[in-house]
Amino acid sequence: MAGKINITLVKSMIGRPEKHRKVLRAMGLLKMNKTIQLEDTPSTRGMVHVVSHLVKVEEYNDETK
Repeated sequence: MAGKINITLVKSMIGRPEKHRKVLRAMGLLKMNKTIQLEDTPSTRGMVHVVSHLVKVEEYNDETK
């Protein structure tokens, strides 16, 4: 079972190439400091790699178990 990762937009997409903007929109990151939780899959990691200079990635820990 794949884990989950938390992705936070820490830098603005203003002035970035359209490819970067499309990747951020596809992940659901539209505003600064918004955090989303996605499955840790190769496609998600590829998207993160494209915009790695704009986001912060953390492993998700489920403390309720």
